[in-house]
Amino acid sequence: MSAALSLQKSIRARLVAKTAITDIVPAASILDRHQTPAPDPSIIMGEAQTLDEGDDLKRRSFRVYSTLHIWMKERSLAGTNELCGLIVDAVLNGRFPERDGWHCVDQMVSNTRLMRDPDGETSHGVVTVEALMRRAS
Repeated sequence: MSAALSLQKSIRARLVAKTAITDIVPAASILDRHQTPAPDPSIIMGEAQTLDEGDDLKRRSFRVYSTLHIWMKERSLAGTNELCGLIVDAVLNGRFPERDGWHCVDQMVSNTRLMRDPDGETSHGVVTVEALMRRAS
């Protein structure tokens, strides 16, 4: 399994375990899919990038950037902004457990963005989670 997929699974598990998030977005609407339109509201597991950290010759450490897309029908960005804050809190609530042969050495939210969708009805948030992942073996 890739470091990016391991991180994605850990992020989703953390989000669906946080009641403050699932009170706004049902667990069934926190998903990885391409179909549009996204459920309202939803958190879509988005793009990922994995870079070799270059700290040893065994190539065990990777920096992974994983994006989450938040979609919500609302007149402002307030609900999406609140949800982004809850996601940040969830991600920063302790290290992710070892999963599928990967250990999460460190994680943080390196970026959040709030945007108005051109449809005039939908707000869109993007949260970028950055993690240092190391092969457990």
